[in-house]
Amino acid sequence: MTAPLPRIAYEPLVHAALLEDLGIAGDVTSEATIPAGTQARASLVSRAPGVLAGLDAALLAFTLLDPGVAIETFAGDGERVETGSRIATIAGDARALLGAERTALNLLSHASGIATATARYVGALPPGSHCTIAETRKTLPGLRALEKYAVRAGGGANHRLRLDDAILIKDNHVAIAGGVAPALDAARLRAGHLMKVEIEVDSLQQLEEVLAHPGGADAILLDNFSLEHLAEAVRRIGGRAIAEASGGITLASIAAIAATGVDVISIGALTHSTIALDIGLDVEMGGIGGPSRPDLRVTPVTLAGE
Repeated sequence: MTAPLPRIAYEPLVHAALLEDLGIAGDVTSEATIPAGTQARASLVSRAPGVLAGLDAALLAFTLLDPGVAIETFAGDGERVETGSRIATIAGDARALLGAERTALNLLSHASGIATATARYVGALPPGSHCTIAETRKTLPGLRALEKYAVRAGGGANHRLRLDDAILIKDNHVAIAGGVAPALDAARLRAGHLMKVEIEVDSLQQLEEVLAHPGGADAILLDNFSLEHLAEAVRRIGGRAIAEASGGITLASIAAIAATGVDVISIGALTHSTIALDIGLDVEMGGIGGPSRPDLRVTPVTLAGE
C-alpha cells in the first residue's frame, strides 16, 4: 500500500486547478440547467485497466466545492483497476459535482497514467532483479509532488525531488567547472555529511576519472551507454557507488539494461510522455430535488492527510 501524499502537498494544486476552470463566474452551464440545491450521485469509473494514483487529490476537488459531499471509495492508490471498475461514489450538490468533474478527472487520470506506466516498467524487469525504476525532474510545473507520488504508487522510486536535496553534476556542470575532477572537488566542499553526490558520465574514460578521484561520488549516472559498456561500467564500479543507467530507456530494452547489473534505471518518459488512464464520471441519478434527500448520502470518508 502506497503511503498517502500529505494533503498540504496537493491542496494548493487542486485550488489552483479549480480556479483555472471555474474562473470568476463559475460553471455557468450547470447554473443555467440545474436548479440550485439539486442533489445527485456519480461514480468515478475506469474505462481501461491500470494502476490508480491521485485519488485523494481528485476527491478533494469535490469536497472543496461541496463541503457536505459524501464519498465512498472502492479502490485506492497503488491498486490495479480493470475496465469498468468503480473507483469511488460521490453524492452531493449536483452543480458542485459537475463543477469539480474535469479537475478531478484531469488529476486522477494523469497521475494514474504515470502509475500505470511505472508498473509496466517494473513488471518488465527480469525475475529477481534488484534494480529500481525511478523518474527524473522532467515533470510539469506545479505537478511534481503528485507525479513523483504516482511513480511510487506504480512501484517505482523517486530520484531527487528538487535541486536542493542532492548534488547531481551533469555534463554542463563538468564543462563549465573545467572537468570531472574540479567539479567533484567543488561538490565535495559544498555537500554536507548527509548530502549525496552523483555525477553523470558519458564514456568509460570519464568513469575512470570519477573512480580515480579521492572523494569519488556516491552515485554515477551512466548516460546513453551501450549494453556492453554498461556491463563494463558496473564491473569497474564494483559496488563503490550506485550505478544508474539513463537515456533512451524503453519497455523493450529495460530487461537487458537491468541484466547488466545497474542499481537504478531512471526514465524521464514516466512523467513527460505518459498517456493518461481513461477514467470517467458517470452520474447514477439525475437531478431529483433539493438538499433534503438523505437517500443520496453514502458513508463519508476522511481524505488522507487531513
